[in-house]
Amino acid sequence: MMEYKGYYAQVVFDEDANVFHGEVINLRDVITFEGETVDELRQAFQDSVDDYLKFCAERGENPKKPYSGKLMVRVDPELHKRVAIEARKRGVSINSLVGEALSKAIDGNSQPQA
Repeated sequence: MMEYKGYYAQVVFDEDANVFHGEVINLRDVITFEGETVDELRQAFQDSVDDYLKFCAERGENPKKPYSGKLMVRVDPELHKRVAIEARKRGVSINSLVGEALSKAIDGNSQPQA
């Protein structure tokens, strides 16, 4: 995984072509790049992100933010009720409780998110 200016890319190696192919994965727009070496790949990734940002600026558009911070999740109504009750018991919002649980599930970070 590669990161540049908040954009993340996934890279695969094409053994037949002897080239790395990358694609930004946290964006609805398509940004791809490639390189034969790690240095070429890194530079192509950075250039592609910079070109995307420049293209947006030239068109007077805001670049798409990688994520808005809004996550819509559908759960069983009984689970929703249990989450609401637990949040109330802890004196936190449902968002904080769910954010904390997701954070723990992903990386063990137990800090609630506002």
